[in-house]
Amino acid sequence: MSDELTHLDERGHARMVDVGDKDATQRSARAGAFVRMSQPTLDRLARGDTPKGDVFATVRIAGIGAAKRTADLIPLCHPLPLTRVSIEVSVESDGVRIESEVGCTGRTGVEMEALVAASVAALTLYDMLKSVERGMTIEQVKVLEKQGGRSGHYVDPGAVG
Repeated sequence: MSDELTHLDERGHARMVDVGDKDATQRSARAGAFVRMSQPTLDRLARGDTPKGDVFATVRIAGIGAAKRTADLIPLCHPLPLTRVSIEVSVESDGVRIESEVGCTGRTGVEMEALVAASVAALTLYDMLKSVERGMTIEQVKVLEKQGGRSGHYVDPGAVG
């Protein structure tokens, strides 16, 4: 990995990286987030006894929409023609794990799209359940895996699956 700060020009000013000379290749990334909550909240979630309706459907839609809008949220991200976005939600003993997977054929990676998708999905889960429990925490937002491009394949050493 290069130590060069690619988003700064020779004068130290922010710039969008020129990816015009890169080949368009298949690229994918997975990211995750974890929303920690109490057992009573998990029990209500399992029963479908929540005030705002179908929590998991809303979380998935929010994550997919967020991935598509990443360039609008992160100032120096390139808008990318995403070919797929998926959001998986799984209930665990102490919270809910969210995993996003994003893919495209392009000249730059989709890690930011995967991270934004997982983050917004987690924030949406919080929003859907905040009237039940305000003390939930969003944790472990990170890239789990990325493929494609010059930097090659990366798998987070702590990633499961």
